Amino acid sequence: MKTIIAATDFSKEAENAVTYAAALIQQIGGKLILFNAYRPSIHVSNARLSPKALDESANRTKERLAQQAAKIGHTYSITVSSYTSLMGDIGDEIDYLFSVHNADLLVMGMAAKSLEQDLLGNTTTALIHQFKFPVLAIPYGATFQGIDRILFACDNLQGIQRVILEEIKALALGMKASVEIFHVNNRIRKIQEEGFDDEVIAKFGEGLDGVTYYYKDVASNTVIKAIADELKNIDADLLIMLPVQYGFWASLIHRSKTRIMASGLSVPLLSIPLAVARQEKH
Repeated sequence: MKTIIAATDFSKEAENAVTYAAALIQQIGGKLILFNAYRPSIHVSNARLSPKALDESANRTKERLAQQAAKIGHTYSITVSSYTSLMGDIGDEIDYLFSVHNADLLVMGMAAKSLEQDLLGNTTTALIHQFKFPVLAIPYGATFQGIDRILFACDNLQGIQRVILEEIKALALGMKASVEIFHVNNRIRKIQEEGFDDEVIAKFGEGLDGVTYYYKDVASNTVIKAIADELKNIDADLLIMLPVQYGFWASLIHRSKTRIMASGLSVPLLSIPLAVARQEKH
């Protein structure tokens, strides 16, 4: 049974992501957990309310989330629960939920692209790089209509661990979707001349056994544009990427491809961290 955690701050982007997650669970089966990290609004903070008044404000948020969970459960005929974090660290709280519920996926909304977001990222893109579990970023306006075509974009075929392929296989088989392995970098001509390593081909064949998949190689110095173009070419329903971990200063220089893609997508982005390959699912 799948367990999906959907984070919401009740914004339109977050609520759209919650709806997407509910429809996804309805199709694949499993349970949904709604998560909210309570933070008093600036108006509440400036009002210098008493501890009792702050508790009442937090409880109203907690009740609102519980009511939303009940409504979604009834609408989609799925199991939905809620969890409200009261002033705790968002990352720590979500880590806790994943551990306790052995969750499979975090779903979050993605705000419209902005210059600030492209340069520095936002909450969703920051968490994509922080967490060691899959994060599904849902752009505002995206609705779940099933997943038929998946674009798996990567720039290093040699570095893809077996467990990553198993994650993609489980999703593709569950959704009855095909997968395009889209390999793009500026050295592709050399790779084409040398041919794929037999070990790499065997690894993909074993890891994606039973899945309809194919390769496509593109030589380009503009990786982001190449991926965006291919999403349109195959009318993809989902993009999968593997985020690279950078330190703070390095991240300002490199500006992660995953982060930039997430800030300007019209289709959902599933980020599967390489750290998943170093963990055992229980």
